[in-house]
Amino acid sequence: MNIKKSVAIALGGGGARGYAHIAVLEALDELGVKPVAIAGTSIGSIIGAGYAAGMSGKDIRHYAINLAHNRAEVMRRMYRSRAGRITAIFGGGLGDATRLDAEKLCNQFLPDKLPDDFGALKIPLTVVASDLYTRREVIFSEGPLKRALAASIALPTIIRPVEIDGRVLIDGGATNPLPFDLLRGRADVVVAVEISGPPSADKRTIPNALECLYETVMVMTHSIISGKVDSHGAPDLFLQPNVGTFRALDFFHVSAILRAAEPAKEEVKKKLAALLDA
Repeated sequence: MNIKKSVAIALGGGGARGYAHIAVLEALDELGVKPVAIAGTSIGSIIGAGYAAGMSGKDIRHYAINLAHNRAEVMRRMYRSRAGRITAIFGGGLGDATRLDAEKLCNQFLPDKLPDDFGALKIPLTVVASDLYTRREVIFSEGPLKRALAASIALPTIIRPVEIDGRVLIDGGATNPLPFDLLRGRADVVVAVEISGPPSADKRTIPNALECLYETVMVMTHSIISGKVDSHGAPDLFLQPNVGTFRALDFFHVSAILRAAEPAKEEVKKKLAALLDA
């Protein structure tokens, strides 16, 4: 395929549903398309960082599957990622004893392929976090990479906020869950992958407290993205892999999520090829 137009891709947040991003990246690889820029929020920033570091879509797939299928190893790494000591429970520190430390999570779970600094990435990457107190998005594209990724995934209640340069930062999805707007003007074609899942009028079950938190985040995500599309226009290619039936915490279900996202690969190939040939 003779490609003359440039492509940039935005990868959104949505917990374990973010595994669907892998299928889209595999489609880019099969088309021979290398993005000139990537922007990501939360799980999208993690997947995007792996790709920006030089991992192929299949590399990321194999890494995710091998890790998720070793439940005992995952639990060991999660235990090492606690924000506080279990003994803190007896001293009134229940919050930190049960929350996760975002930077420890990144150190425990990110592939060794990822460099320490944005400057060592093969593709320019933009990572979105949110300032808890100014209520604004915070954009990282240079400096320490893993701290920026840690801030982008710091979902309140589950993961302790990350402090960088005096700012208290939380999950980027609170302000910009699908940062395609940050790629405007940087490529001929902007692709955005939204994985929070479509609204459902059929569900009637009352979720547990944790799932209720995540689903509330998805409500806000949908509202923010819809408002951004209405006010600023949609990206050139807006993809929604069919992974909405999965829960945000279904990280052990990577194989099933990837199977559900497989049809998105053909959609990418067909629609993106048309845009690039236009």
